[in-house]
Amino acid sequence: MTYLFFRFEIDFNVDLTLLSIAIIFPLVFTIRSSFKRREKALEHLSKFVSSLKTVQYYISSNDKLLEERKAEIDKILSEINLKTIEHLSKKNADIKGLDEIVHQVYDFISNQENLIPYKLRDRVFKFMKDTHESIENLHAIHIHRTPISLMAYCEVFIYIFPLIYAPTIIYNLGVNDADWIAYFIVLMTQFGLISLYNIQNQLEYPFDNIGVDDINLNNFKLKR
Repeated sequence: MTYLFFRFEIDFNVDLTLLSIAIIFPLVFTIRSSFKRREKALEHLSKFVSSLKTVQYYISSNDKLLEERKAEIDKILSEINLKTIEHLSKKNADIKGLDEIVHQVYDFISNQENLIPYKLRDRVFKFMKDTHESIENLHAIHIHRTPISLMAYCEVFIYIFPLIYAPTIIYNLGVNDADWIAYFIVLMTQFGLISLYNIQNQLEYPFDNIGVDDINLNNFKLKR
């Protein structure tokens, strides 16, 4: 675009303040929003793992349960952990299968009612509530992201920006033998905008392990 404006001698003076606000403000807003969602995801993942481990410890401390039953609940909790991580790593909005696995904990406690004291059951259900809450929060982060309309708005304005920016730079510089300065300024500005947009796009989905700042889900396994 800069080459075409030079060739056809097109230049004009436009106040870029409003145009910068129209691009930079929503772009920075979406980056901050994506970063907060990533931090919230880390918080919920930590709570998810800690609540599962606490339930595991409570059940294991019950001397009345046979080792086979303890191994059974360990298997259920491990499956909840792995299925949750698998669900987050894939762009799949269906959580029905995960809900069914989590419900197996309730079935297990109900079937062992005579062997598990009331206080212990109450504590287990309390921490399973934390597990449910963490899973639902992670699922919400997994399927709900920055509004598509806002992302499309930012992208459209980024590509329109050189049409207004390049002629303004040419007008302000007023150079004849140093056209490379205009090319350099326009290129660096557009490179910065595209880089910010790509950073936001990578932070948008922190579970796919594609971007350098994505969450390593393997760190949140029960057996690691």
